[in-house]
Amino acid sequence: MFSIITNNLPKPTMNPIIFCDFDGTITAEETFVAMLKEFAPEKAGEIIPLLYSQEMTLREGVRTMLESIPSRCYPEIIEFSRTKTIRPGFVEFLDFLNTQKVPFILVSGGVRVMVETVLGDLSQKINGMYAVDLDPSEEYFQVNSEFEADTELVAKVKVMERYSQAEKIAIGDSITDLNMALAAPIVFARDRLAKYLDEYQKPYINWTDFFDIRDHLSQKWKI
Repeated sequence: MFSIITNNLPKPTMNPIIFCDFDGTITAEETFVAMLKEFAPEKAGEIIPLLYSQEMTLREGVRTMLESIPSRCYPEIIEFSRTKTIRPGFVEFLDFLNTQKVPFILVSGGVRVMVETVLGDLSQKINGMYAVDLDPSEEYFQVNSEFEADTELVAKVKVMERYSQAEKIAIGDSITDLNMALAAPIVFARDRLAKYLDEYQKPYINWTDFFDIRDHLSQKWKI
């Protein structure tokens, strides 16, 4: 069950749109972090704690870790991704949004090929996808991101700004979602993200699975 941290949610003045993280949010575990620990263990052990403590930017830390991985690992990373499971209720949540004609935008600070591998055919139900692209043409990965800016390799707020005529709803779980959550009027947060938002005194709705989010929005939209 979800618990509402605030009852003072803004009333929608525009059509809603969902912005959702991938790793640890759509997936039942931190897929991207697990991959970094598997394929760049030394760099990951050094950098990930600095990211969580906000002593290093995501832009610098994630790029450093990814670009330390040999390109020959590309097929192994795809196979590694195939074993990852999706959080309960996600398929039903997408179907619910589709019936309500609410767009679902996936915004990941992780790697696109991992996202697409895990989602498979579900990718067709997603209205937009933004993530990091890997170039394996050199000895080590080169990182490309259309929305690299400021402290983030994928600046999620910049993505949100592309959809200005909408009531923004953010869903996330960790440090990569913090700026997105701070910019969104309505936030569903769990795990590390909830703790960060507590520090910022930013209201949010706690959740466990996508059934919680679906049920809450169904109530909010009086469906």
